[in-house]
Amino acid sequence: MSLPALRLALLATCLVATPALVQAQAAAPQTAAAPAAAFSLAPLPYGYDALEPVIDAETMQIHHGRHHQGYVNNLNAAVAETPALAGKALEDILAEVSKHPAAVRNNAGGHYNHTLFWTLMAPTDQVGEPSTALKAQIDKDFGSLAAFKTAFEAAGAQRFGSGWAWLIWDGEKLTVASTPNQDNPLMDDAPVKGAPIIANDVWEHAYYLKHQNSRGGYLSGWWQVLNWNEANRLFDAARR
Repeated sequence: MSLPALRLALLATCLVATPALVQAQAAAPQTAAAPAAAFSLAPLPYGYDALEPVIDAETMQIHHGRHHQGYVNNLNAAVAETPALAGKALEDILAEVSKHPAAVRNNAGGHYNHTLFWTLMAPTDQVGEPSTALKAQIDKDFGSLAAFKTAFEAAGAQRFGSGWAWLIWDGEKLTVASTPNQDNPLMDDAPVKGAPIIANDVWEHAYYLKHQNSRGGYLSGWWQVLNWNEANRLFDAARR
């Protein structure tokens, strides 16, 4: 056999899949694609500097890109370790959060609270004003818009340590409340339950670079960037 013919014969032999080779390939472990993360961080609906001078751009970058991203990462890790949570919506997890480990509570709350918080702020020229319906309910339940703001600021200022201030609809009236850490009124064991209408983050990372230790200054200035348009929408949806 000539050398070229010998080479062709050897090549043909290598290309033939023997039964043993087929079996070996079938038995070989296949590399599975990594499961998609259950939750993800949405971009802000405005630029990092859009809330200046009330909230500075650096605070927004750190708060959104690091703190919130950390809650998302940790929540995905906790869900991966808790089979009962597979495929559940965030609100459904909160509705039974007392059944799950602390990592689920803290990070599910952190993800929900911050996702809501970003939408409840807007540049000062886009915040709108309370709708007729929301203003009437505020007047009925608090006496006036000014009285509501005073109560809301007090809830945030009096929260010891870290937490949130809330305006919620409990099905019959509007109520101001505060929660510790990343708890919220949707949790099954929340002391005050209801649909969130307005929420403000009073963790130090939300205001410290701009306001230092003046939480009161942050709370009083925050009304300038409160997105009343979104609060109106949430109020309308909660009453349906």
